[in-house]
Amino acid sequence: MKHLSSRCVLVVLAGLAAHAAQAQIGGRAAFPFLALPPSAQLAAQGGMSASARSSDPTQFFASPALLNADMDHAAAVSYVAYVSDIKQSTAAYAFNTAKHGRFGLGLTYLSYGSFDSYDAAGNSLGTFAVNEYALAAADSYTKGKFTAGITAKLAVSGIAGNRAVGLAGDAGVLYKPSAQDFTVGLVVKSAGYMLKPYTAAAREPLPLDVQLGTTIKPEHMPLRFTLTAHHLHQWNIQYLDPNARGTLDANNVEVKPTFNFGDNLARHFTAAAELLLGKGLNLRVGYNHLQARELRLDNVGGGAGFSFGAMVRISQFQLDYTYATLQAAGSSNYFTLSRSLDSFLKKKE
Repeated sequence: MKHLSSRCVLVVLAGLAAHAAQAQIGGRAAFPFLALPPSAQLAAQGGMSASARSSDPTQFFASPALLNADMDHAAAVSYVAYVSDIKQSTAAYAFNTAKHGRFGLGLTYLSYGSFDSYDAAGNSLGTFAVNEYALAAADSYTKGKFTAGITAKLAVSGIAGNRAVGLAGDAGVLYKPSAQDFTVGLVVKSAGYMLKPYTAAAREPLPLDVQLGTTIKPEHMPLRFTLTAHHLHQWNIQYLDPNARGTLDANNVEVKPTFNFGDNLARHFTAAAELLLGKGLNLRVGYNHLQARELRLDNVGGGAGFSFGAMVRISQFQLDYTYATLQAAGSSNYFTLSRSLDSFLKKKE
């Protein structure tokens, strides 16, 4: 990326925002990286989840209501390389308190690499960096069959020393009706305000999303299914390219694509399945239809929207890996390593 001009930064940011496939559709949104899946498990679930609980503390980035006892004193680090020099790193930790609920702390950092800078006359001004990060703190409480939680996030975006700052919040609730492996979750994500824009006239909304999901493991079956509906606050999320070629009718007149109810409805859903091969190995597959439609090449899907992953647990370590297909032009590899720190804390005591 070192031979790109500053204008290319906007192209890269726009492309990555499309990969998130969750930013405010049909308009601009600040801090679109908040919609990117920060871990392998979330990437394998189609990039989002409001109901799938696990022992991985990075799940609280999806919903604070996913904090649970299996995460207590667990720490995780995650890494994903997108295209070229674009890389994302995430760290998370969860713990429980007797009086103040269960907490999750996290940091996700996205680097776009370095860029060459030029003035209007084409003279070199050296290089500059582009990066974004978010600090997150979550708190959740469980009472009976319900778990409710909130997350506060401080988001910062930097380009060549200039900073934009935003304050965002997530609020989620999870319902687990019985001892059966079945949950229903609702989460409102990234509701907030841009505290400091790059320029006074460029304050933009954050990538708000409202999600409703369910996860179920049928009894006596080694399978777990997750279905998530997203962008419930916005019905039309279908993008119609005004420059796209239409089809010719019987009178040889071009007919442009129009709103398709079925396709728009499907764009509101992600689906995932997990094959449970004992306590030490799980296989995962996910599909995000919005991502598939937005990132496909003309007449070539390239597998966009699909993700494939696995979880391997060895001793006290858990490694999650996901291969997510962006399009025919590229893909991403997610790695998440997590471990319970209980043994260290007990020795210290």
